[in-house]
Amino acid sequence: MSMKQIERRILHNLHGHHTRMNLTQIHAQIIRHNLHQSNHILSHFISVCGSLHKFKYAHLIFLQTQYPNILLYNSIIKAYSLSPHSQTSLQLFHAMKNNRIWPDEFTFVPVLKCCSNVCDVKFGKTVHGEIVSLGFCCFSGVRIGLVELYVNCGKMDDAQKVFDEMPKRDVIVWNLMIRGFCKIGKVDLGFGLFKDMRERSVVTWNTMLSCLSKSGRDDEALSLFREMLDDGCEADEATIVTMLPVCARLGEDIIGERIHTYAKSSGLYKKHVSVGNSLVDFYCKRGLLDAAFMVFDDMQLKNVVSWNVMISGLAFNGNGEKGLALFDKMIKSRLKPNESTFVGVLTCCVHSGSIQRGKDLFSSMVLDHNIEPKLEHYGCVVDLLGRGGLIKEAYDIVKSMPMKPNAALWGALLSSCRNYGDMEIAEVVVKELIVLEPWNSGNYVLLSNIYAERGKWDEVEKVRVMMMESNIKKASGQSMIS
Repeated sequence: MSMKQIERRILHNLHGHHTRMNLTQIHAQIIRHNLHQSNHILSHFISVCGSLHKFKYAHLIFLQTQYPNILLYNSIIKAYSLSPHSQTSLQLFHAMKNNRIWPDEFTFVPVLKCCSNVCDVKFGKTVHGEIVSLGFCCFSGVRIGLVELYVNCGKMDDAQKVFDEMPKRDVIVWNLMIRGFCKIGKVDLGFGLFKDMRERSVVTWNTMLSCLSKSGRDDEALSLFREMLDDGCEADEATIVTMLPVCARLGEDIIGERIHTYAKSSGLYKKHVSVGNSLVDFYCKRGLLDAAFMVFDDMQLKNVVSWNVMISGLAFNGNGEKGLALFDKMIKSRLKPNESTFVGVLTCCVHSGSIQRGKDLFSSMVLDHNIEPKLEHYGCVVDLLGRGGLIKEAYDIVKSMPMKPNAALWGALLSSCRNYGDMEIAEVVVKELIVLEPWNSGNYVLLSNIYAERGKWDEVEKVRVMMMESNIKKASGQSMIS
C-alpha cells in the first residue's frame, strides 16, 4: 500500500462515524506509519480533537510537532476557539507570528471569534488593523468575524462601518446587526434593518420577536408573529418559547392554544423540553391549571425547570398545598432541586400558611442540598413569618441576613407590621425604606402616620420638615376607572 493510500485511509477513519471511540487507535496508526510529523495529517487530527472537545489531547499533539506550519497553527487556533479557553488561541496566534509564520484568512476567522468570546475589543481592533494591512478584508468569513466581534462588544458604530463596506451581506451578518442594535437598546434601528432584509431565516424572525418581547413591545411582537406565519416561515422551538410568554401577558389564550396544537403536530413538543416547559408556564400564568397539569404529566422528558415552572405556577395561583405535594414528588424522583425550586416551594408555603414546613425547607437548603439562600429566599421566609404574625422572628431573620435587604423585602415586613399593629418594628422598617428610597413620598407619609397613631406629634413635625428640606412632596390622590 502506497503512502498516499495510507494517508487516505487514516483520513477516512479520522472523519468516520466512530472517531470518538477510535481516536487513540487512529493516533497509533499515524505513529506506526511514521506520519507523526506530517502537518497535513496532524492538522486533520487536531481539528477532529477540537470538534470532540478533546483540547488537551489536541494541544499535546501540537507540542510534539517539530516544524508546525500555518495549516497546523490554524487547526489548533480554531480548536481552542471552540473551547472555554479562548484566550489560548490568542496566545498561539502570538507564538505563530513570533515563529515568523504569517497568518492567512483561515487564521483570522477563529482569532476574531476568540476576541469576540472574551470581549477583547482592544486586541480585536489590533487584529482588524492586521487584516487591513495584509489585504484579507475581502473575505466574507473575516468580515462576518469583525461584525460579530464589534456586535458582541457593543461597538455598533464599528460594526456598522464593516457592515456598510460589505459588497454582499448574507443572512448571518444581517442577524448579527439586528441583535447588536437590540442588545444596546436601539430596537427601532434593529427593526429598521429587519424591514430592509429581502430574505429572512427563522433565526431572523426569532431574533426580532425576542427583541420586541424583551423591550415590552408585546403587541408588535404578536403582529410580527402573524406576519411571520403569513410569510410562510415555520416556527421552531425558539419561536414558541418566545411567543408563549407574549400570549400570556396579552391574555391571548386562543393563540396560545393554537401554538400548543402546532407544537404537538410538528413534533416540537416531544423533541424539545423547553417547549413543554413554556406551555406549562403559559397555562399557569393564564390560571388554566388543569391544562398546565395535562401538559406536565404528558411530557416524556422533564428537567428541573419543568418541575420549577409547575411548582411556581401552583404558588402563583394560590395552590400552595398542591405545590408542596409536587415538590415532595420531585424529591422522591431523585431530581436535585436548585435555587429556583426553593423560591417556588417557599412561595407555596406562604400561600398555604405552612410556617413550620417553610422554616424546615429553608433550613434544608444548606443542610441537605448545599444551596446558599439568596435574597429571594429570605424574602419568602420573611413574608411567611410576617403573614403568620411572627413579626419579631421575621425581623430577626432580616437582621441576620448576609446581604443587605432591598425595598421589596422591607415592604413585605412593613405590610405584616401594619396588619398586626406592631408599630415599633414598623417605625424601624420605614426608616430603612426612606434610606433606600429617599425619593418615595409614601414612605415619609407612612412614618408620619405611625408617629401620629402613637401621639408623637414632635416626630410628625420632624418628618414634615425633613420632606420640605429634601423637596419631597406628597403624591396627590388618584382615582382609576377600569
